Amino acid sequence: MAFPRFSAPDLDVMEAFLTAFGMHRAARTDDALYVRGTDADHHVHVTHLGEPGFVGLAFDATREDLDVLADATGTGVEPLDEPGGGWAVHLRDPDGRVVDVVAGIEPLPPLPLRTHAPLNTGAARPRIGDLQRVPLGPSQVKRFGHAAIKTPSLADTAAWYHRTLGLLTSDDVFLTSPEEPLGRFLRCDRADQPADHHSLLVIETGEVRLGHCAWEVADVDDLMAGHHHLLAEERRHYWGVGRHVLGGQVFDYWKDPLGFTVEHWTDADLLTAATPPGARSVLEPINQWGPNPPADLDF
Repeated sequence: MAFPRFSAPDLDVMEAFLTAFGMHRAARTDDALYVRGTDADHHVHVTHLGEPGFVGLAFDATREDLDVLADATGTGVEPLDEPGGGWAVHLRDPDGRVVDVVAGIEPLPPLPLRTHAPLNTGAARPRIGDLQRVPLGPSQVKRFGHAAIKTPSLADTAAWYHRTLGLLTSDDVFLTSPEEPLGRFLRCDRADQPADHHSLLVIETGEVRLGHCAWEVADVDDLMAGHHHLLAEERRHYWGVGRHVLGGQVFDYWKDPLGFTVEHWTDADLLTAATPPGARSVLEPINQWGPNPPADLDF
């Protein structure tokens, strides 16, 4: 995953929130804000000036992949007229969402990380004479990790992402039978290289909506430091801190100024393309530990 796009009536309000959330301005124009994490990606979140809304998602690929994709979809490869440059194939999924597949966006030098001493565990105690003092402040967002989208048809939408972008099924979730899934966790096909358990969660809900977007942070202590920083800024906390079953990540969910759900996560499961798909009932717990989901779960 590369980044999501949103639109908002006030870029200053969005920048203040995203800074508190742990991102940094990469570029700002008269009508758009581009923010980055600590990794080399030029930006991991884009806000366009306009009415409040979710615009779409961008996936990373190689320049050669764009040519193959354009031929397969009857589209073209176009230059990106945005900070960082690059190239894109512009698509829409079956629900009409904007899906950009991008390549060649200029990387930036990685940002230095605030670090802390190693952890002592029951199995290994490497920290001797080095006091544990976790630096305070916003979480250190590294990169964009995944999104959850809601759709009237899981079969059609998930099939499009598989057929068009080559995404693989990691896990289905079901109510009555594994043959009748309600949701599907999809990951990027990176062959024998590790990929996040999911880059996209597709949920059949009868509506076309964004569920949430999620960014990786430095580690669990960094996630907790950011949690308390956002609480001190009186930002709206939504759910967490906990550890999911599917994906395995430690999570913390918040609401952005537009009302969208945004997630900090760390320590997620990694899979190769050879890992077979799994299935899990929605009646089983979704957390290994942590609070129950909110009553108005907007996931």
